[in-house]
Amino acid sequence: MSKLPLIARIILGLIFTVFSINFFVPFLPMPEPTPEAGAFLGALMASGYMFYFIKIVELVGGIMLLIGICIPFALLLLAPVVVNIFLFHIFLDPGGFLMGLFIFLLELYLLYHYRSVFSKICSDTRV
Repeated sequence: MSKLPLIARIILGLIFTVFSINFFVPFLPMPEPTPEAGAFLGALMASGYMFYFIKIVELVGGIMLLIGICIPFALLLLAPVVVNIFLFHIFLDPGGFLMGLFIFLLELYLLYHYRSVFSKICSDTRV
C-alpha cells in the first residue's frame, strides 16, 4: 500500500494546524502583505469574527487530518479555505503562490484518493 496519502495528509494537517495556532499564539514571523492583501485581511479582522472562525476551522480540520479521524469530512471542511488560499495568492498576494498551489494540490490529491467516499454523497437516493 502506498504511503503517499498518509504523507500528504500529515503535511496538509501540519500546515493547517501550525498556521492556525500561529494566529492565536504568534511564533512565526509573517511576511508583509501587499496593499490589496492587507486590505482583504483587515476586512476579515474588522468583521470581528470571520478571521477567528476561519482559523478555528483550519485548526479543527488540521487536527482531524493529523490524527486520522473523519478524514473525508476534514477535507470537505477545509475545501473552501483551500480554494480561498489559492485564489488569495493568485489575485492578492502572488508572492505566496507556490505555497497556495502546494496546499491546493495536496487537497485535490487527497480528495481524489478518497473519491469512493464522496461518490456515495452524490449518488441518486430517490426512492
